[in-house]
Amino acid sequence: MANHKAALKSLRQDEKRHERNKMVKTQVKTVAKKVLNAVEAKNLDEAKSALHTAIRTIDKACSKGVIHKNNAARKKSRLSVRVNSIATA
Repeated sequence: MANHKAALKSLRQDEKRHERNKMVKTQVKTVAKKVLNAVEAKNLDEAKSALHTAIRTIDKACSKGVIHKNNAARKKSRLSVRVNSIATA
């Protein structure tokens, strides 16, 4: 365990950041799952609105530094491809 004041403060900050990052990552997973469920049901309108929400959530996570920008771009791209696949079918 840390003994110095600065080290103790750093531990408290790390714990807060960890909880916040965990919450944001969970939100990203949830919105992505909503898009995939709408695609599975072949519901185009619901899939498009869920995709819009997912892209906003992923962009916010990226801007907060929770996920890397390339990771965010990959997630958005893969979800878009899935939604577009039912749009063309």
